[in-house]
Amino acid sequence: MPPSRPRPGLLVAAVLAASGLGAALPQTGLAASRENFQVATTADFLALCEAAPGQENYVAAIHFCEGFASGAYQYYLSLASRDPAERFVCLPDPTPSRDKIKADFVAWTKANPSALNDRPVDSIFRYLGQAYPCAQARK
Repeated sequence: MPPSRPRPGLLVAAVLAASGLGAALPQTGLAASRENFQVATTADFLALCEAAPGQENYVAAIHFCEGFASGAYQYYLSLASRDPAERFVCLPDPTPSRDKIKADFVAWTKANPSALNDRPVDSIFRYLGQAYPCAQARK
């Protein structure tokens, strides 16, 4: 269950900026339920990331979404730095904006509705691996 008063920190903001994932999705107005905070599926993740201002759980949902996405990406970077052969996501230079990554992830999710039942971290990295494969970055 999320805390009743989330406390965003500077570290989270810095990690989000570095990861390029940010809020992961644009605001479309879906209400986030307490069950969505279990993040069992990509659909749960989307509900949190799409929460709109003024809705119950909005602040907690958006901060959870941002923290989840940035934490997943930072963990991937940590693993990839230990074994570069395992790296499969290579963001180009310059790195795309968070807004572009968000919009593209939403489009990818709509084109891959079966991903809604998958674990969100799997969907995030399936999208990133397809959108920003390392083989393409090395060419």
